[in-house]
Amino acid sequence: MTVLAYARVSTDDQSTDAQRHTIAQHYNIADDHWFRDEATSGATKALQRASFKELFKFARKGDTLIVTAIDRLGRDTIDLLETVEALTAKGVAVVSMREGFDLSSPIGKAMLTMLAAVAELERSNIKARQMAGIARARATGQKLGAPKKIDDAAVSEWRKAQEATIKQTAHHFGISIAAVKRACASKSAISVQGE
Repeated sequence: MTVLAYARVSTDDQSTDAQRHTIAQHYNIADDHWFRDEATSGATKALQRASFKELFKFARKGDTLIVTAIDRLGRDTIDLLETVEALTAKGVAVVSMREGFDLSSPIGKAMLTMLAAVAELERSNIKARQMAGIARARATGQKLGAPKKIDDAAVSEWRKAQEATIKQTAHHFGISIAAVKRACASKSAISVQGE
């Protein structure tokens, strides 16, 4: 029987070190039995993640997989259940430290289903609040998104004055070809040319 550990973080500025430390305080895991996916969203199916795929291939009957929390395996209820079932079918037990139970047992599966459903409901509520905030901002005339960095009129004027190609204009301003095309087609560039 081998004890395996899996850690996952969603963004580049996060580290799996805290998860590794938490697991290492309770389990003695060999260095080659640690698997981690960094800058990987929980929305990405577990078996589509590079390190988890390796873990799944490596795991054998009688092994135990330790995670700090079920959301490290995934955030989607169906994917989470399918992942645990796939591991269970291989004879691998899954233990979640935060929730404190073996996810492959009947009680663990029931708890997993309830916890995953609650987590999914909370994400839906967050999304609904986000969309309501966006609608409210639009209704009050607020501009959304990052501020525009390219002066469309200046790009369009320079291109016209220099009789430059789109590629030359992109190189001159240090922007993409698509940005030049958008700048030349924008309302501000058209209105400047029409004056």
